[in-house]
Amino acid sequence: MNIIVGHTNMDLDCLGSMVMARTLHPSYRLVRRRLIQPVARNLYNLYQNHLDFLTVKDLEDSVVEKILVVDTRSSKRIKEFLDVLNKDRPEIEIFDHHPADSSDLEGAVIHQDAVGANTTLVGIEVMQSGLPLSPEDATIALTGIYADTGNFTHENVTDADFRVASYCLKYSASVKLVRAFLQTLREEHQITLFHDLLNGLVYRDIHGHMIILSYMELEKKANGLSAVVEKVFEIENPDAMFAVFAFKKENQSLIVARSQREIIDLNELLEVFGGGGHTMAASALLKGIASPKVFEALEKYLDLMITPAIIADQIMSPEVSLIHNQWTLLDASKFPEEINHTGAPVVNDRGEPVGFMSLRDIMKGRRAQEMHAPVRAYMTRKAISGQTRTTVREIADLFFDYNIGHLPIVDGKRVIGIVTRTDYLDFIEKRKEEGRKVLRQIEPQSAGDGQSDSRSVIKSGLNLQFCN
Repeated sequence: MNIIVGHTNMDLDCLGSMVMARTLHPSYRLVRRRLIQPVARNLYNLYQNHLDFLTVKDLEDSVVEKILVVDTRSSKRIKEFLDVLNKDRPEIEIFDHHPADSSDLEGAVIHQDAVGANTTLVGIEVMQSGLPLSPEDATIALTGIYADTGNFTHENVTDADFRVASYCLKYSASVKLVRAFLQTLREEHQITLFHDLLNGLVYRDIHGHMIILSYMELEKKANGLSAVVEKVFEIENPDAMFAVFAFKKENQSLIVARSQREIIDLNELLEVFGGGGHTMAASALLKGIASPKVFEALEKYLDLMITPAIIADQIMSPEVSLIHNQWTLLDASKFPEEINHTGAPVVNDRGEPVGFMSLRDIMKGRRAQEMHAPVRAYMTRKAISGQTRTTVREIADLFFDYNIGHLPIVDGKRVIGIVTRTDYLDFIEKRKEEGRKVLRQIEPQSAGDGQSDSRSVIKSGLNLQFCN
């Protein structure tokens, strides 16, 4: 037998990925997890017969030769299956769009790409193979793409997400059903919690990021809390939101987080709390504590770990090589090679910035056989620039929006520095490595019975104990 599995607490993108994977491998059987996210429950209930899931129990007397894993690459998120299949040594193939996650499934073949939805990752293979979709699978897949891209508004959206969505529509995906599945607040208690949550929000500026925090005590667990947080997050539109729910009866606390900035990596931030998920959507359940201590610890931890809003002045190169507008294109064509850049700011005889000259601009002149023409004839006149207080987040947006690789930094009428795409990428990688070092120093503590009855966060003198 060959099977297709997804991560624990299956969501809409997980279900979309699974039906796309079954399109690639029609002989494989889908196997459901014990837990399904409440927001995905309506879709599952409607298509239960079509999905035709096996359960983990059905695998106990079967020999599994191949496993296709979607939307995760971590063994702990498919432990439910591995425990049953420990007698077998199946081949493992993975489709996962979370390259930052730990990959500890030995010998697995991994398909990965930076796309908004994991359904898209599998869908690209379906498209390239020219395989048709049933209307049911097309609808399920389109719902997964909409859900994981925030209706195509998240920063991680790519053209591939749109192309696969279009492919689903080609095969009669129902937009009406997709809209119904994404209506998250259905229950009366969700509406009540939504208003209570809105009234208790705490707004914090953490290192230049607008963060919303909340703490709420409930007598017991309630379904659909993630959907409530999602709706508040959508309305308030912060950079990130962290909601802590304390369940008195179960003596547990739940952290639900949402982000719209890739630099605020929720999967990484909540790992120390024993949680995980995606870069922009994650959660963590802490057993053995239901008190404001969790909220206080989280707030201090975010102050420590969230990447500050670094500004251009801190990462720019102060030594700027300049092209003069009276040079010829031939003069300018030699310059990028000398400075090992693909372009440079253009200044007039008073040193004032008047444009930007890139290799692309020089190539236009070469094709026109006008290499002796002045630079000003071919330079980009409305050059994009930044100021010393321009944040790294704004710099990234400028690189993306205008498809540029260099950002001159100006002060008044002077060019005082430059930030290249390489400078930006080097900064991001450095910050990621700093975060990894911090996480390696964190030592979670567990009670003797194996339950997570205490956890500690230790870094730079910060010692926050979660206990009864």
